[in-house]
Parts: sequence; structure tokens; C-alpha cells
Amino acid sequence: MIKKVLLGVLLVVVSAFSLYKISKSTSFQFTGDLVDRVDAKEKIVALTFDDGPTKGKTEEIIRILNDHKVSGTFYLVGESIEQNIDLAGMLVKAGHEVGNHSFTHGRLIFKSYASIADEIEKTSSLIRKSGFEGDITFRPPYGKKLFVLPYYLAQRDITSVTWDVAPDSDLPVSASPDEIANYAVEHTRPGSIILLHVMFESRKNSLAAVPTIIERLRNDGYRFVTVSELIRIGKKGA
Repeated sequence: MIKKVLLGVLLVVVSAFSLYKISKSTSFQFTGDLVDRVDAKEKIVALTFDDGPTKGKTEEIIRILNDHKVSGTFYLVGESIEQNIDLAGMLVKAGHEVGNHSFTHGRLIFKSYASIADEIEKTSSLIRKSGFEGDITFRPPYGKKLFVLPYYLAQRDITSVTWDVAPDSDLPVSASPDEIANYAVEHTRPGSIILLHVMFESRKNSLAAVPTIIERLRNDGYRFVTVSELIRIGKKGA
């Protein structure tokens, strides 16, 4: 009896650990389309930015990308769009792509279908209000997803977009701009999706690293595209 109980406990622990690993995987989900990078022969890369929009930082990243003639993909939070609809509109007018990063930026695991629908649909409505007319992809907050979220997205043919290069997530918050840029450049491959957080003062070094990342990758022969462009090129087998 004791052995059976211990075996049952072990199975529960192993199952829970496996689900935890799956929930945070950037390259797997149970259903629907998930893109963490694409297979590409050409040196192409997508720069993506999470959170916001926030005052000051949004204008600064727009200026940096404009100076370098790069179009980025911004995964915005619905609450922040609601408070700063003008800034979301600035991103759209500057030619950048806007994606959905949920309304409250909460972890969307163990949430009801209705709750997930509300988080995503409210945010997509605000993205449309900002003037963005392209396909809206979705990035799970913290990369977390399990059963209901992928099912909801699959039912609506919405692509989940994660990343394969995340310098300011994998490095300490205290990492310098040069350390962040070095990490990004060293880990980028043709078809990579780079994740950066630049919308808050605590991530000022990530913002400062963007020009160096662009310049060094360009010197290595890379061309910058939006996530939607990256996906289209990947499907063509570039």
C-alpha cells in the first residue's frame, strides 16, 4: 500500500513538473500555430518589444528605429493602450507592427475560456482603435500557456509568437547595454525573433542596447523585418 501511495505521489509530481515545463516552453504548445523563429536561408531577423506603450520610452524607441530605418513588432498590453491610445497610434503611424500581449498582462494559465477571450478581445479592439489594420498575432504574458489559451487561439486562427533570443530576460537586470547587445548578436540565427523590454526605466539598458544590436547585426549581413514578414518568408522557404 505504501509503495502504491509513493508511486502515486511520484506520478503527480512528475506530471506537475512536466506541465510546468510545457507551460513555459517557447517552442511548443498543445494546439494551434506557435512561432518562436522560422527556418530561413536568408539572414533575416525580427526585433520585438513587449509591454507598454509608456510615455517617453515609446517616443524614444520610435526615434531609434526611425533613425536606423527598422520596422519593429510591438506586443502591447491592453490596459496601457487604453491609457495611452495616442502612443499606440504613434507606433502605427511610424510603420511598426502591433501585436496583442493581453489586457492585464496576467499569466493566462488555469483561466476560464471566457476570461481569456475577454483579455484578448478587449486588447485587439484597442489595437484596431489605434489604427493598426494588419493581422494581429498574440504573445502570451511571460510566455505562459497550457490548455485553454492555445485552444482559444486555434479556434480563431491567431498565431502565438514567442522568441528564441531574449537577452534582457536571460541576463541579470543589471546587465549593461554592451552585455545585452553582445548576447543578442551572439545568439541570433537566420530567422530569429529577438525579445526586448524597453518600455520601463528599469529596462533603460535594453533601450540603450538597441542601436548597437541593429548596427552589429546589419554589419553581419542581417535584414530586419516584422514578425508577419518573417512568418511569410518562412512559409515560402526562404
